[in-house]
Amino acid sequence: MCGIAGIVSTRMGRPPAEAEVRSMVDCLRHRGPDGEGVYVEPGVALGHARLSVIDLAGGAQPLANEDLSVWVSFNGEIFNYLELTRMLKKAGHRFSTHTDTEVIVHLYEEYGVDFVSHLNGQFAIALWDGKERRLILARDHVGIRPLFFCVTGGRIYFASEVKGLLACPEIARALDPLALTEIFTYWAPLGDKTPFAGIRSLQPGYAAIFSEDGRESQFCYWDWRFPAQECQDRRLLSECVEGLDDILMRAVQHQAQADVPVGAYVSGGLDSAMVLAYLRRFQEGPLRTFSLRFDRPEFDEGGYQKQVVERFGTDHTEVMVGAAEIGGHFSEAVWHTESPILRTAPVPMMLLAAKVRDAGVKVIMTGEGADETLAGYDLFREAAVRRFWARQPDSRMRPALLARLYPYLKDSPVTSRAYAEKFFGQDLSGSGAPGFGHWPRWQTTRRMLNYLAGDLRASAARDYRAVPVAMLPPGHERWAPLHLDQYVEAHTLLSGYLLSSQGDRMALAHGVETRVPFLDHRVVEYANGLPHRYKLMGLREKFILKELGRRMLPPDICSRPKQPYRAPDSGSFFHGGKADERVAAAFDRRNLLEVGYFDVEPVVKLFEKCRRGKAIGFADNMAFVGIYSALLWHEHFMATGAGQVTRMPAAVHVV
Repeated sequence: MCGIAGIVSTRMGRPPAEAEVRSMVDCLRHRGPDGEGVYVEPGVALGHARLSVIDLAGGAQPLANEDLSVWVSFNGEIFNYLELTRMLKKAGHRFSTHTDTEVIVHLYEEYGVDFVSHLNGQFAIALWDGKERRLILARDHVGIRPLFFCVTGGRIYFASEVKGLLACPEIARALDPLALTEIFTYWAPLGDKTPFAGIRSLQPGYAAIFSEDGRESQFCYWDWRFPAQECQDRRLLSECVEGLDDILMRAVQHQAQADVPVGAYVSGGLDSAMVLAYLRRFQEGPLRTFSLRFDRPEFDEGGYQKQVVERFGTDHTEVMVGAAEIGGHFSEAVWHTESPILRTAPVPMMLLAAKVRDAGVKVIMTGEGADETLAGYDLFREAAVRRFWARQPDSRMRPALLARLYPYLKDSPVTSRAYAEKFFGQDLSGSGAPGFGHWPRWQTTRRMLNYLAGDLRASAARDYRAVPVAMLPPGHERWAPLHLDQYVEAHTLLSGYLLSSQGDRMALAHGVETRVPFLDHRVVEYANGLPHRYKLMGLREKFILKELGRRMLPPDICSRPKQPYRAPDSGSFFHGGKADERVAAAFDRRNLLEVGYFDVEPVVKLFEKCRRGKAIGFADNMAFVGIYSALLWHEHFMATGAGQVTRMPAAVHVV
């Protein structure tokens, strides 16, 4: 995995200099600590920071075709590169390396801008066509790897992280108010927005073309699609299980390719255990695995992790994390995410990646994506209960099913039946609307908007339920309700938060590449085509995956209740009734007034409430973490001069 950056000028723009792109690459060294490269020609400067995984000796970038007319700077992995190489050689293309990167330039020669539809991988690509004088940016199917760009002053700037763009003095720094309100509702900005005004994120499954005269065009080459609900799929469960087994095995086999050791994360849950089971088939000898442990039983899954490790005989490392470590490294995590976040969960993932790198492992397999593709979240079960209840809204029996949700939570929203019925019973009349399954989560999250300063709060005055639904494609009206919920999940939380703030950014903070077989686009397509009853069978989540898992995993792993990955939140920043030094400075009234994002008095009251250990449930914890992360984001990225990028902050000491 790597970091890419570059500048391309239009006819009206100033030609870029080598020093400019080198300063951009310098900001991405944590992503690619093994080397760097720059290519410059009139009007074009491409840069690359390399994490060497395939063809360690010959994979330097930027890389060109035979006549040097096509250049590419590439972040990611192309998992079908061996098949593509054989096909392209038969077509007459000559290869000078054994790297997957070279496949891209030859595919482009063969297919033009349609080259991206032939790729299976996780990638962010910048390709320069010197003959046509055009820049092509492309991002993988589901958004595993990030790619940001900004068009200003007759130039197109792009980089794997916003830090690379901010190294350029011409790029203005300002908050996008609408993006902040979307983070405080959906957990991430929607579409191509970022928290930075004028800086855009290329959307998953998209490619963008920039011509020399400044014109921009984009096209979607892939998206999540589902069969019409009325289509009769009479496949037996056993047939579908066999199909899932085959496609998952091939995905893991493809993603196990590397010229360096490949390890795996073990969470204690079904998804990572399944990935490890397949990986064991393809990796002989010692296999390194890594797990997070927590000093609070509410979050810890050590017992289940032990069962998985013993089953597959791995060389295992545990990383124990407590509240002090989370609070002390939170600022560093925000620097890497480049966005306000609503949970502390990214921090332990960043600390785990540091241990992985210390162990000499560069590539890690994870189980991320199974919940999105195979309906594993409680959100999907919750929506099923609410839709069932909506058919008879006066029923006293149907809402009782809510008690089967969230068994892992100490302060579960269903502990009190009266509260559960009041909260989850809202808006039942809208049960047929797209996005219905997400409304309770969005309702809870958007309470944070009450802490915003008046002008920012005003920008949120729109129907929050309708906005994501506008992203749904033609024909969605014929999908099953579960599939509508899955689509919205994939286009809000998955790429914007989970794959970014908890995935790519935390692993590559320490030069570790994560691979996610459940998000191989072929696996996603297969899962999307399954009868929805095999994914959510009554209230049994990921039913088909559990059926498959019983063949190869310890029984407890398949029968245990779903427990999402979580970490301690607001309590991580207070110790003995005292706030950590950096926290106290951030929430000081003078700083709040200077930053200007928040209504000072309500925020100070929240701070005191959390300091006294009186935070109540999700709402208070999310509000505190969201506000604090926004203040840190401002400190890291808004409070510095043009062209200056703050270095990674040191961990804070507890006072």
